[in-house]
Amino acid sequence: MSIERNTTHSADKRSSSRRSTGRHSLATPQVKERPIDPALAPLFTPWKIGTCEIKNRIVMPSMGGTNLFGWMEINHFDRAGAEFIQTVAENHVGLVLPGCQPVLNPMFGQWLDSNKKMYADFARWLPEFHATGAKLFVQLTAGFGRSFTISPMMEKLYTNPLLRKISQPVMDLDRITASASPAPNRWSDKVPSRELTRDEIAEMIQHFAASARLLADAGVDGVEVHAVHEGYVLDQFTLPYVNKRTDQYGGNFENRYRFAVEIVQAIKRTCGDDFPVSLRYSAISKTKGFRRGALPGEEYEEVGRDAEEALKAARYLQDAGYDMLNCDNGTYDAWYWAHPPIYMPENCNLPDIAALKPAVDIPLVVAGRMDPRVGAQAVAAGEIDAVGFARPFLADPQWVTKLLKGREKEIRPCIQCHSGCFNMAHYKGVPNDQKLSDSLHLSRCAVNAETMQTNKHYIKATTQPKDVAIIGGGIGGMECARVLALRGHRPVIYEKTNELGGVAIQGSSEEYKHSMRDFLAWIRGEMKRLDVPVHLNTEISADHDFGNAEVVVATGAVPVQLSSLPGFERAISAVDFLSGAPVGQRVVVIGGGLTGCEIAYELALRGNEPTIVEMRDDLIKETGVCLANSSYLREYFALHEIPVHLNSQVTAIGENSVTCRDDNGAVEEIPCDSVIASVGYRPAPLRTLPNEHLLGDCEKVGNFRTVIWSAYELAMRI
Repeated sequence: MSIERNTTHSADKRSSSRRSTGRHSLATPQVKERPIDPALAPLFTPWKIGTCEIKNRIVMPSMGGTNLFGWMEINHFDRAGAEFIQTVAENHVGLVLPGCQPVLNPMFGQWLDSNKKMYADFARWLPEFHATGAKLFVQLTAGFGRSFTISPMMEKLYTNPLLRKISQPVMDLDRITASASPAPNRWSDKVPSRELTRDEIAEMIQHFAASARLLADAGVDGVEVHAVHEGYVLDQFTLPYVNKRTDQYGGNFENRYRFAVEIVQAIKRTCGDDFPVSLRYSAISKTKGFRRGALPGEEYEEVGRDAEEALKAARYLQDAGYDMLNCDNGTYDAWYWAHPPIYMPENCNLPDIAALKPAVDIPLVVAGRMDPRVGAQAVAAGEIDAVGFARPFLADPQWVTKLLKGREKEIRPCIQCHSGCFNMAHYKGVPNDQKLSDSLHLSRCAVNAETMQTNKHYIKATTQPKDVAIIGGGIGGMECARVLALRGHRPVIYEKTNELGGVAIQGSSEEYKHSMRDFLAWIRGEMKRLDVPVHLNTEISADHDFGNAEVVVATGAVPVQLSSLPGFERAISAVDFLSGAPVGQRVVVIGGGLTGCEIAYELALRGNEPTIVEMRDDLIKETGVCLANSSYLREYFALHEIPVHLNSQVTAIGENSVTCRDDNGAVEEIPCDSVIASVGYRPAPLRTLPNEHLLGDCEKVGNFRTVIWSAYELAMRI
């Protein structure tokens, strides 16, 4: 047997049984710390929001699911949310904003200020938080309006008069989705929005002030009003394409911003002028119309807030009483600006927010795929005052500590997939194809199984260390080995190729996927840091005897072969293309799922001419792919006039063309130089003996999230 072993490093293993999101680990190797990069120093200087001094310029913006008072449930002080917030605070963050709290709860219709006990519980916890030196602003929201995420179940509740009446005490969709004016819902044609009444607006303002007062009395450092941002209900009032009112809340500029202004004025009257109030603010809407966003660099006619109004509104909102603007761009119709997928440029919102600086005297924070060094440079240049990082904290709550200590290679990177934290999937015929467990538990993380799941995912030391042979060194095999090593087991990886990574090597090869390559580098680094023996160029036979060792089979999946399709042998598999197989100028991609669309996107970026052929009635018709991700690709193909053949099946692959037939029987021949087949994968387990464990794609084909989480859970069962 030919064996290549990785370079190993000694590990000083320590143990702890405490459940944690990263505060304590088992078997963590000691690492020599290095000084912080001077280029990052501007991030670690103090600044002020009103009279509130923040110790550094790193902000964790609000993310649904990290709530302190519950999410889509009866309001209460949420211990799981507090644990995550505490962990982040202990890791050198300056300002933390937990998940947004609706002033009127969508579930059960309770006002946020009605449960006094939870404020007492919150007040008892706050000293523990403040002991970290961080500051806490609680984000309050007027709600979602037409952006409220509608599921098929909600459509049934709304469209059936009897069910609508019965469900109203639990979920009053008529009230939850109410907007500035009657408008179509972002997700569903069956649940339109009605107009909020003036009495409802006045009631909402009153409860904003009452909730802020209770929070101030509990000891919070400030509140943030959510939001003239992302096309939520307050933003819907400001945007001309949504707001068609003729009363004092519609029409001219002042009327459209009146709701947001009256909220801050009410909070200041109730809590005092010195009580800090931030505003979540989307500078430019980047929106062409209902359900139509504008891509980076696209020339378009803005229907929402343009650059000129962004400056005017920023100054107007400051003068109304807001002490900070926490900024990005976009609306739910252009969702990829507020929740940038991997296809969006890094630092995508920075130029538009920096342009606001001359108009205001209050601090500006910017978020959206921010690179710490770019953010530090912008702070040093006076373009912004602080930098927002959201999803990186889900991937690694300790990343700021690691940055401070010069241990950047140990930071587990976010891969911008949204499949754990925010996977609301939308495609033709389905409003939101998201599992209920995901709807109720946002802000989990595809690459970190522990995030917001420490009730079931936490490292527990084994009392019976075992030898564990892992066949396959892909992402699943390495994550399983990592957790096993942290628990005190003795994992060994056997990989038949000359490098670790498996299909993730090809899956991260596109030019724009550097964050996935960073993740691959991180998990390979964990194998070295944890001293996991790795045998490369070692193919295990199906009858190999591992003695008394536990065996994990993580051999992945192989591409589906359409052997009955005439000419299929001429097609290049997606894996081969991503491994570097050459293609001609005109390329037909068979399969419009996520992988096929990403390949078509990569081809377009390279200057090739892709055409997509998809059997279903929409692209990326897949559960778990966030609308922010899928809408970017669909709109990119539309903008760049990339041919997409839906409801079409390839019937033959010729030497210079592909023949396909649509659902109506019409036949079309598409000229091409190359064909890439992206029609899925099938599990490829090496063997399935009773005493062995199948892991990841070799059991059931999934994605990063399913592989990482299942590997973690398997390692905890051994």
